[in-house]
Amino acid sequence: MIGGGHGLAVTIRAVREYAGRTTAVVATADDGGSTGRLRSGMALPAPGDLRRCLVAMAGAEDHPLGQALEYRFGGTDVEGHALGNLLLAGLAAVTGDFLAATDEVARLLGVDPSHARVMPATTDPVQLRATTLTGEVITGQVAVSTTEGISRVNLVPPGVKAPDGLSTEVRDADQIVLGPGSLYTSILAAAVVGDLREAVRTSMAQRVYVCNLRAEAAETRGYDVARHVAALRDHGVEPDVVLVQANGQLKLGDVGADVVIADMARPHGMAHDSTKLAVALAGLL
Repeated sequence: MIGGGHGLAVTIRAVREYAGRTTAVVATADDGGSTGRLRSGMALPAPGDLRRCLVAMAGAEDHPLGQALEYRFGGTDVEGHALGNLLLAGLAAVTGDFLAATDEVARLLGVDPSHARVMPATTDPVQLRATTLTGEVITGQVAVSTTEGISRVNLVPPGVKAPDGLSTEVRDADQIVLGPGSLYTSILAAAVVGDLREAVRTSMAQRVYVCNLRAEAAETRGYDVARHVAALRDHGVEPDVVLVQANGQLKLGDVGADVVIADMARPHGMAHDSTKLAVALAGLL
């Protein structure tokens, strides 16, 4: 699984229902909120999406430790910070190793590393940079998320790599799930890491893109399903199968890949349902 934010957490819950071994690859370019405040004072990859994905991988949303990691302080010097972000930042400072910090939080949550792992797409502190169709360059994930007409995104500094062993896990997978989530600021923010993108390209796994339920207000305004897939291709990511919500808000367009239509939305239609998504993804294998 590759992505970030709430979308990847939903996919984690889905894949846990049918997969024997699960690896979640999380984007680390976020610069907003608690994450951005921590990164402004520390040379740190973004911890926020990793925190959310670790809790999802452990199935700990209703457990005290999982709830504590998601807890945001109010009325104190650390107001607005999530405890999990602070814990990841502190462990990274103590160990000098952001991946080790991630693995330690997974251990605290009871995640069995022989069956599941959450890994940052890169442990280098990176920023997301976008180039628009008019040639304008936008730096910072929050700024990119509010930008229309994106033609390309990349990470700065260039040449960053995935953690040791991650590319091998991706190449050896049976199924690679991209999304759902923000196209440029979640999915591609992870997938453009050079050796990770190459591992996705050369893997014999089934590459599945779970398309969003709707276009976003800025970064994918006016996109149909085909335009989402075209953006992936423009960045060297070629899906084998595209999962699309039945009777959804997005028009299909000329996708140029196998399209599977399925009901994957929660009753309110605003987000994917992890159980429905599990059925759809397992049915592709």
